[in-house]
Amino acid sequence: MMTRKEALEYGLSFPDTYQQAPFHDENWQLVRVKGSKKAFLWTYERNGYLNLNVKTDPEWRDYWRSAFPSVIPGWHQNKDHWNTIVLDGNIPDEAVRKMIAESYELVTDNPTKRIYEAVKKIPRGQVATYGQVAELAGDRKMARAVGNALHRNPDPEHIPCYRVVNAKGELAGEFAFGGAGKQAAILEADGIEVINGKVDLTKYGIDVEAIRHEYSSQTV
Repeated sequence: MMTRKEALEYGLSFPDTYQQAPFHDENWQLVRVKGSKKAFLWTYERNGYLNLNVKTDPEWRDYWRSAFPSVIPGWHQNKDHWNTIVLDGNIPDEAVRKMIAESYELVTDNPTKRIYEAVKKIPRGQVATYGQVAELAGDRKMARAVGNALHRNPDPEHIPCYRVVNAKGELAGEFAFGGAGKQAAILEADGIEVINGKVDLTKYGIDVEAIRHEYSSQTV
C-alpha cells in the first residue's frame, strides 16, 4: 500500500512541482504546480487512513468510484471534479499513480496532454501522420515527441494511437499495444485498407484544417 512519502515523491516526480503545507498543519501536505500554484495532490490523514484528493475528469470520475469503493467524492472539494482516494489497502498502487497522473494532467497545459487530445480528434476511418498530430497539438516541430507520447499512451481505448502513421503512411514495425500486425488489424476494422504495412494517405489521411475548423466551431 502506498505511503504518504511515496505519494508525495510520485507527485513531485512531475515537472515544475513543489510541496507545501498551506494550513500550518503538518497533516496537510500538498503538491502544487509552479507558476499557476494549482494543487493536484492533497494528502492528509482522516479516520485512521491516509487520504489523497486528486482532480478527475468528469468522464472518468464515476469509473474510478465504481471500480474502487475506497475512491469517494472529493472530501471538502468540488465533488464533480475531485475524488478522494482512501488508502485502506484495497486500491493497487498502479491505479493510485494513474489517478495522480491524471490530476496533474488536468491542472497543467503540457505538450503530452495536447498530443493526446489531438489524437482523439482523428476520425474513425482516417489516419494522421506524426507531423499532423504535432500540428494539431500546436507545434509542428514536436513530431518526435508525438511518437514518444503515444508509446506511453495511458489509455489506448480512448486515445486511438493506432490511427497515427509515419509521413509515408507506414505503420509501426512493432505496435506498442499488441505487437506487429495488431495496428493493421485495428485499422482494417476501422475500414482502412492496409497494403504491405502501408496506408494510402491521399485516400485516408486527415485534413488538418477541416478538423481545426470543426473543433473551433464547437467551442464558439
